[in-house]
Amino acid sequence: MEQIGKVKLDYTFYPGEDLYCDGQVEDELLEIVKNYAQVEYRKMIEEKASWPILYHLSPFRENTVEWIPMEGKEKVLEVGSGCGAITGALARKAGEVTCVDLSKKRSMINAYRHSECQNVTIHVGNFKDIEPALPADFDYIFLVGVFEYGQSYMGSEKPFEEFLRIVLKHLGRDGRLVIAIENKYGMKYFAGCMEDHLGSYFSGIENYAGGGGVRTFSRKGLEKLFADCGISEYSFYYPYPDYKFMTTLYSDDRPPKKGELSNNLRNFDRDRMLLFDEKNAFDGVAEDGLFSVFANSYLVVVGKEFDIKYVRYSNDRAPEYCIRTEIHRNKAGESHVEKHPLCEEAKAHVRGMALACENLKRRYEGGRLQINQCALREEGEKIWCSFEYLEGKPLSEILDECLEQEKTDRFRRLLAEYVERTGYHEEYPAADFDLTFGNIIVQDDTWSIIDYEWTFGKEMSAKELAFRAVYCYLLEDEKRNKLNLDLILEDLQVTPEEAESYREQEREFQKFVTGKHLSMAEIRNLLGKRVIRPLKWIEKLEAGALVNRVQVYEDSGDGFSEENSYFVPDAYQGEQEIEMELKVDGNVRVLRIDPCMDACVVRFIEFTWNGEKIPLRDHKIFMANGRLLKPADGIVFFETDPNMYIQTASLSPRSENILYAKMEIARLPVSVARDMAESVKKLL
Repeated sequence: MEQIGKVKLDYTFYPGEDLYCDGQVEDELLEIVKNYAQVEYRKMIEEKASWPILYHLSPFRENTVEWIPMEGKEKVLEVGSGCGAITGALARKAGEVTCVDLSKKRSMINAYRHSECQNVTIHVGNFKDIEPALPADFDYIFLVGVFEYGQSYMGSEKPFEEFLRIVLKHLGRDGRLVIAIENKYGMKYFAGCMEDHLGSYFSGIENYAGGGGVRTFSRKGLEKLFADCGISEYSFYYPYPDYKFMTTLYSDDRPPKKGELSNNLRNFDRDRMLLFDEKNAFDGVAEDGLFSVFANSYLVVVGKEFDIKYVRYSNDRAPEYCIRTEIHRNKAGESHVEKHPLCEEAKAHVRGMALACENLKRRYEGGRLQINQCALREEGEKIWCSFEYLEGKPLSEILDECLEQEKTDRFRRLLAEYVERTGYHEEYPAADFDLTFGNIIVQDDTWSIIDYEWTFGKEMSAKELAFRAVYCYLLEDEKRNKLNLDLILEDLQVTPEEAESYREQEREFQKFVTGKHLSMAEIRNLLGKRVIRPLKWIEKLEAGALVNRVQVYEDSGDGFSEENSYFVPDAYQGEQEIEMELKVDGNVRVLRIDPCMDACVVRFIEFTWNGEKIPLRDHKIFMANGRLLKPADGIVFFETDPNMYIQTASLSPRSENILYAKMEIARLPVSVARDMAESVKKLL
């Protein structure tokens, strides 16, 4: 037994050495958690620009479990706790947390990281060895990123079924098992992300045909495992973009709506392909009710279901604005929305929402815009705002329909109505700066504002709010770029100078919200993971196939003609090398070779006629419509129709001749080729 701070580590079942290790990065992680406070982790992530550091230390990893309601007395078991990505969230919410992990070093990282948590005990060793000594009264058991390794844990014929049965033995009455795992048929894998564990393309989609010790599952696959283990009570949730860095949690009762799934470039570990636009694909999936099939991840709660049906995290912000939004629905089908602060600093922001509600109601009293009712709740140290849940369509969805149906006039009428309704009493010192189209719910003739957390006590003109609404609307979806922005700005009477001023204001607002830290999108750019677009490659190859062709013309006395020409098959060895051997009849007097259909530079590696080198400087034998480079082994062609001429009649032809050519070729923009040619005086 060892104690680090207030955390206890139990080595009773530790085999004496770590059976798996990520190498040097674990030493680096240990140094960070020993020497830096948790509030400094984001700074370290930005400085290190390392995927393992981000993965293990990002506070956003906790989002997957932070929403789960607990009263502070629960007994929790976390299997596969690793470096403690979610241990801290569980320790803050529960009464007692028991962790199990095979690695001593990772367990030490976890302990140093949460050394102030007196309710955490970490058992180091193989779960299969530790499990018999664990009690059978846990209120929650968490398998986050763990269940897919069931074969390694169990090593039996049916490891996943056995794993479930063993784990379930340790649940107390009314206890819950929580499993977070990737969906083998997740949309991101079809679109070009590598399988998370194996680092190969399409492994899960191809049913792990290549083997490997990891298995993820479809929803039906998980449900079959549950049925085999006698589990009948469970709820599926869908972490988006996935469970690792979840920003939104959907459910069967509150699936995503069209237009909501637009944040898809969220892989931080590897380069990825982008085979199609995931947002557009998700829109179709949402419309057809297939999201449960193609969600990137699952979070399954085995046991009694929660009233919480939807969660959105807004914690990629400065601490004083970090909140969690929830939609609750009880068994009677009644719904309401709650907004909770995620830290002490954010409580003032939540309190401000209730004040914003009253100020906006006073401003719009007598107008044609309703304010979603807000009630401030407090229980001890807990504080949150409760809102009515409004049915209806977001104005953004209605505007999208106008664009899809090419009803520009109706779009403009709705925009004018937006300006008229939101601009009511614009001189009143209360304005919702985030009055975007998505934050207005339309029910028949009733327009209601939701999500007014960014309400400021000052005047804002109607066209200022409308410009920002249009600006955000266009940024959210490329398909909206068909909108004639100049016409819209004319309707809003926004000058170019005002538009630039509003854009600058938006940039300042984003800095104000996010604070001094980089956003997750900026972190992804910092890590330098590429997005590879194969369709562009294909287009380039197709274009190259038309340009990278060698055409040969033969003049037997009647001049050149297309009829007496041919393309040399397989002349190109890749994009930048030509190798070919031509059989030339003795009657051919002049041979013309066009090495490609574009401006280029050609360097001759071998260029022979019947085994003898062709003299490029002898104009009686060789000419070209380019300029010879020094040394005399290359030509720059500054036209898109490069030609080389060989006077075969001057080369002592035989009845059958062999021309062999091996050349390096580089296509150039015409302007660059001309600049190169300018430095060469003599035209061949």
